[in-house]
Amino acid sequence: MTQVYLSAKLPKLATDMLERAGLSYDVYDGKGLITKEELLAHVNDIEVLITPLSTPVDADVIAAAKNLKLIANFGAGFNNIDVKAARQRGIDVTNTPLVSSTSTAEVACGLMLALSHRIVEGDKLNRTKGFDGWAPLFFLGHQLAGKTLGIVGLGDIGKNVAQRMAAFDMKVVYTQRHQADPATEAHYHATYVSLDELLKVSDVVSLHCPLTPETKHMLTAPQFKLMKQNAILINAARGPVISETDLLEALNNQEIAGAALDVYEAEPKFADEFKSLDNVILTPHIGNATVEARNDMAKIVTSNAIAKINGKAPKYVVN
Repeated sequence: MTQVYLSAKLPKLATDMLERAGLSYDVYDGKGLITKEELLAHVNDIEVLITPLSTPVDADVIAAAKNLKLIANFGAGFNNIDVKAARQRGIDVTNTPLVSSTSTAEVACGLMLALSHRIVEGDKLNRTKGFDGWAPLFFLGHQLAGKTLGIVGLGDIGKNVAQRMAAFDMKVVYTQRHQADPATEAHYHATYVSLDELLKVSDVVSLHCPLTPETKHMLTAPQFKLMKQNAILINAARGPVISETDLLEALNNQEIAGAALDVYEAEPKFADEFKSLDNVILTPHIGNATVEARNDMAKIVTSNAIAKINGKAPKYVVN
């Protein structure tokens, strides 16, 4: 009997750890993402399912896994899993928080810099028609120093972003469901405001909130109209936090100056119209795509698998 099934290839240290623990495992090695049919065919006898954020684990899959004890999600999010159905079966669901925060924050900060200074746009220009030389008014962007950064969600990633961009002399405001304690605000030089106020005063709006029923389509047409015309939007959180249709309209109407997206509403698909806009950067969900972050994530899911099979409590249970 296979004890652990990995529905995607993970860093090698994951299977090395399973082997050292003496656990039997199988790994999906097909092309592209695993299909539901393929997943159903492999979960019947397993005790642990290790799965990436891109694999839906719905009630059908959970019902088919008769011996399942743990679903170890390879990602900080877990909206791909029917956590309620898992709990009804007594199955733990875990995620991999914190370890990807640095990498995701670095990507968000990089997107701010790239968009503000038109770096991707400039690279595209040089790879095509080129440029005639330096000129005083040529290819102007905006510096971030002295500007206001609005962070939606001052969790671990948001805090990492605040800390880094404070070094760029940005003023930081934030919003979330509950205001942070005074010590946290003082440490990150962050001021609590409402979402509407944040959108009105921010030159850069950076999203770092989880996807919940309350945050789905948090930003739609009315919110984009509140933003400054020279403001830019960064989304390295979850795609459905934004209405991409409304964002596209706001960009086309020049209601905001630009956007950088690392996640998408119907990922991996997004509207082709975004591709033609020079003031938009589109990255393929690379927020935590670093060797360091992915190795740390692999350690968590594998350690949890080993613990659960050995009758111990796993870490980071979300249900």
